Amino acid sequence: MEEAAKTNSPAVPEKAPIRVAAICGSLRKGSCNRGLIRAAIEISKESIGGMIIEYIDISPLPLLNTDLEVNGTFPPEVEAFRDKIRQADSVLFASPDYNYSVTAPLKNAIDWGSRPPNVWADKAAALVGAAGGTGGALQQYHVRQIGVFLNLHFVNKPEFFLRRPLAPPQKCDEDGNLIDGEVRERLKEVLLSLYAFTLRLQGKSK
Repeated sequence: MEEAAKTNSPAVPEKAPIRVAAICGSLRKGSCNRGLIRAAIEISKESIGGMIIEYIDISPLPLLNTDLEVNGTFPPEVEAFRDKIRQADSVLFASPDYNYSVTAPLKNAIDWGSRPPNVWADKAAALVGAAGGTGGALQQYHVRQIGVFLNLHFVNKPEFFLRRPLAPPQKCDEDGNLIDGEVRERLKEVLLSLYAFTLRLQGKSK
């Protein structure tokens, strides 16, 4: 009887994986920030069950121009980008800083996503960056300010700033691939925090 009861009991549904849209603020193919996203995708597949990270290319986006919006529709590249963000549960930004602030490609992508209806609203987000000097810290604080208006909810800790050294040992190789094991562990901590924060916002945490 006990065995029969076990067999007939309903299966417990598993949580659907959270989907993360990963955006790089640099368009350079050998960017270490692009490498951080590749490493994040690898880490999620290897050791974070329930998280799927997809790199979203922002290079096809035209410069923001509301004349391109016709009868409530956007150019195809913009529509595709907005759909990717809309379908995501959270967002991972990886970017250097340009002139102490947000890179032009990233700001352009953020602005296109903010056009009504705002596709960023109520999503969890995390920031990582690699750059000289501050390691991308300045632009991260500016993205956080922008996120207030967009109703994006950022992970506060851990922060992730990767300072690119001028002399060896380097953190990324010439193709932008992350080659530093300690930095990889720091990146994993950011992803785990984003995962937990996303579930909490969605009311799915344990």
